[in-house]
Amino acid sequence: MEDIFARLYDMTAFSNIVADPRFLIMYAIAFILLYLGIKKQYEPLLLVPIAFGVLLANFPGGDMGVIQADENGMVMVNGVMKNVWEMPLHEIAHELGLMNFIYYMLIKTGFLPPIIFMGVGALTDFGPMLRNLRLSIFGAAAQLGIFAVLLVAILMGFTPKEAASLGIIGGADGPTAIFTTIKLAPHLLGPIAIAAYSYMALVPVIIPLVVRIWCTKKELSINMKEQEKKYPSKTEIKNLRVLKILFPIVVTTIVALFVPSAVPLIGMLMFGNLVKEIGSNTSRLFDAASNSIMNAATIFLGISVGATMTTDAFLNWTTIGIVIGGFLAFALSISGGILFVKVFNLFTKKKINPLIGATGLSAVPMASRVANEIALKYDPKNHVLQYCMASNISGVIGSAVAAGVLISFLG
Repeated sequence: MEDIFARLYDMTAFSNIVADPRFLIMYAIAFILLYLGIKKQYEPLLLVPIAFGVLLANFPGGDMGVIQADENGMVMVNGVMKNVWEMPLHEIAHELGLMNFIYYMLIKTGFLPPIIFMGVGALTDFGPMLRNLRLSIFGAAAQLGIFAVLLVAILMGFTPKEAASLGIIGGADGPTAIFTTIKLAPHLLGPIAIAAYSYMALVPVIIPLVVRIWCTKKELSINMKEQEKKYPSKTEIKNLRVLKILFPIVVTTIVALFVPSAVPLIGMLMFGNLVKEIGSNTSRLFDAASNSIMNAATIFLGISVGATMTTDAFLNWTTIGIVIGGFLAFALSISGGILFVKVFNLFTKKKINPLIGATGLSAVPMASRVANEIALKYDPKNHVLQYCMASNISGVIGSAVAAGVLISFLG
């Protein structure tokens, strides 16, 4: 009888959890992420799949955790080292499990990030940026965190490729971070993807924190509509629809000529936007890109990225360094946008609310919504959402171009 009970106990996950209590830490992390996604509603479309993927990956015996290949693509399969890129997909599914099949087919190949960018493009309206082009420069200034943390990470002992993958978290763009890491440091894909998406979800916490450090009440009370009335723009867009159609075509062409390695992201982003702006003639393509394809891609990306967060992959000093460095990159990117606005205001009569600089991230449209809520706290009539979107949208383009530059130089 004792032997039966012993076997039943060994059959459960309890024996493994008792032997390795680190699983409890991972469960706590998964539950916290689920709480933030469900209760706090911090990017639930991303955080809920990621958190559930973390949970699935850390049930011993479930074989749902992603086994990360090393720098040379080698993984341990039944006690034998194999090159995962030489294994057919059916063998990966049979030997490593369902989650590894999804991960190596859709994520590690770099397939899903551009697909998600296509959906983002289809859901994005470039109108606010085109109407306020001068504000788009703050999206470029907000890329400061990427390059600052890159240098710091190199000094801390990361290789240049690893440092670039860490720094790109400052762009606040999960697909861009994944795409860059796949190209430069694929062995760090798990912790970098988790850090990037977690900080994106925590935008409502991080932006107010950084804003309180740098901005005064007077600066946060700058009313953009009043500034527009005092100093009206001299340029007038006569046909916005035509401009919206031409914009993705022109941007893709320019980026392709100067930074070809950014084309997979920028090209798909602009294609998604183009089918949206053309209208009824491409409505079916727009619907697919923005709904079914985007939703399926988000599910597979989130749950498989979460599954990379196993005890061995996450609970180590390298991952802790990535989490700290990612937060620093994020905070510096927000700070860079704010400080550039403050400098800009020194030389112009038409003042700009620093919150517009704070939204030069790629977290669209959450960053803009958060900034708008902060502005309304200081002045209930100060709606800055449309102005923030100009900087926010340009941040999407800026982070993708920055990723392309890093891949070109270091890839």
